[in-house]
Amino acid sequence: MSNLDLEFTQAYERISREATDLAPDVMLRIYAFYKQATNGLSHQDFEDMSSDLKRAFKFNAWTQVSHLTTTEAKLEYIKLAKEILDNDKA
Repeated sequence: MSNLDLEFTQAYERISREATDLAPDVMLRIYAFYKQATNGLSHQDFEDMSSDLKRAFKFNAWTQVSHLTTTEAKLEYIKLAKEILDNDKA
């Protein structure tokens, strides 16, 4: 496992465990970076969203970061996780 992958996994575990009561827009950014980092451009999870507003918001958030490579998305995820966790401590 590369250093980046390890740092990404640790950021995911920490944010999952420690981040509470996040604003919906922040949760969507975390989700989008995670999906782009782990799935790249594969949007198979979102074939039919016609009746699910929550899924539509998730798809939109992911689409907004789809220009990032998986490496870039991992770096953005780590950066955002650090910002959130540092703000929770303040």
